[in-house]
Amino acid sequence: MHELGVVFYVIKDVKKVAEENEIDRVDSVTLSIGEVSGILHDYLTDCWDWAKKREPVVENAELKIETIKAVTHCEDCGEDYETVKYAKVCPKCGSENTYLLTGNEFVIKEIGVLDE
Repeated sequence: MHELGVVFYVIKDVKKVAEENEIDRVDSVTLSIGEVSGILHDYLTDCWDWAKKREPVVENAELKIETIKAVTHCEDCGEDYETVKYAKVCPKCGSENTYLLTGNEFVIKEIGVLDE
């Protein structure tokens, strides 16, 4: 389960941004996670709920997760298609000469702070 390690890095980065901006409390963190990134959202959320209690700046922060669709490109026919549905084989021409365009990302998209 690498989700706990990922959460520690997210909290570290959020804490750094909060310190740089003189923010005492973060209310939400939005992550954009690729559909084939290997991150399990339920585990990530469980790890977040456990780890945030140990860091005052995020202890009440909600974790929001947005999924980035996985899209693969076929170099032989130029078709872009759903990776999860068809995997590495292009549904249009049957080629395996393909590569992933999107869907493997992991990005801290937004850090939410309420104005006080």
